[in-house]
Amino acid sequence: MQLVHRSVLLEPTVSALIDDDFGKSKRVERTGGSASRLSGVFVDGTYGRGGHSRFLLDRLAPDARLVVFDKDPLAIASAQELAAQDRRVAVVHGGFASMREELAKLGIEQVDGVMLDLGMSSPQIDDAERGFSFMREGPLDMRMDTSRGLTAAEWLAQASIEEIKEVIAKYGEERFAFQIAKAVVARRESRPMRTTLDLAELVASVVRTREKGQHPATRTFQALRIYLNQELEELAGALASVLKILAPGGRLAVISFHSLEDRMVKQCIAAAARPGAEQARMPILEKDMPQPVLLSLGRVLPEKEEVAGNVRARSAVLRVAERTSVPLPPDLGASFIKTAGLAFASAEQQHVRRRK
Repeated sequence: MQLVHRSVLLEPTVSALIDDDFGKSKRVERTGGSASRLSGVFVDGTYGRGGHSRFLLDRLAPDARLVVFDKDPLAIASAQELAAQDRRVAVVHGGFASMREELAKLGIEQVDGVMLDLGMSSPQIDDAERGFSFMREGPLDMRMDTSRGLTAAEWLAQASIEEIKEVIAKYGEERFAFQIAKAVVARRESRPMRTTLDLAELVASVVRTREKGQHPATRTFQALRIYLNQELEELAGALASVLKILAPGGRLAVISFHSLEDRMVKQCIAAAARPGAEQARMPILEKDMPQPVLLSLGRVLPEKEEVAGNVRARSAVLRVAERTSVPLPPDLGASFIKTAGLAFASAEQQHVRRRK
C-alpha cells in the first residue's frame, strides 16, 4: 500500500518560527513585532515534498523570502515547481550544512528562521528504487543524493568486518553489530548483496531478538543510511551555520526522529543557552559571565491524535531555540558544536560499555 506523505509536527514547527508568543514563558522580551517576522527571510533545510514550506508560505507576507535546500533530485524537482508558482521561493540543490555559503551567493547574510526536518520523506521510504525500506524489494542504494557517492551495496561489498561493525554499532546502536558484520562478509564471499531484501533477510537471520513491533533490520538500515549520507556530520555543520546566520530574535526549529540527532541538537542548544555553565562555581561576577547566544524555547512532541493518524510521527521530537542579540564568542560558536559532538561520543562509549 502506498502511504500518503504527511508532514510531522507541521503546525508547531511553523508556529515556532513565526509566532511571537511561542514559548513566551521561557523568553525575555523580544524586539520587533509579528509583522516584521512574517516579512522575514526563512530557510527550509530539508524540503522533502514541501509540506512545511507550503504551510509556512501560507502564513508569510508577500515580501517574505524562503530558501529551500535538499539533496534529493526528486525533492528539488518538486521545489522548482513551487518556485515557478511562488516568486518568494529560491531553491538550492545541496545539503543544509552549506546553507551559509549558499545564502551568501543569494546576497543573504542573516535570516529570521530555519527549520530542519531530519527524517526521510514518505516518498523516499515508499519508493523501492531508493533502497531505504527493508520491507520492499529494491536496489540496495540508500543515498539521499542519487547523483553521487557509494551505494550501500557498493560499500558493503568492500568494507571490512571491523568497519561494518563500527558503523552499525555507532549509528544504529545495534548490540548485534559484530554478528551482522560477520554475516555480511561471509555472504559476499559466495554471492553479492544487491537488494534491500537480501540485507534485511540476512540481518533477520542473525538478530534473534528485537523490541516489540520493530523489524530486526531497523537499526542496521538506519546506521547505513546515516553513515552513507554523513547525516550527523552534516547536522553539526548546519548547526554551526545557523548560529552565524540567525538574526537577533530569529528562530531555529529542528525535528529529530532518533536519539543520535536529537541528542546533538539538544546539547548544542543547551551549550549556547548556558555558555557560562562550566564557570558557574568560579569567583566570577555575574556581569562578566558569558551571556546566552540562544534561548531554548523547549521541546514539542506529537499529540496522540497525530501519532494515531501517522505512525511515522511516533518518535518525532521538535526542539526550538531563539537567537539573542549577544555576539558569538571568538570561536564563532565552535565550542557549542564541539560540546554536542562530545555528548554524542560519550553516549556512544556508554553504549559500547553496555554491550560488553
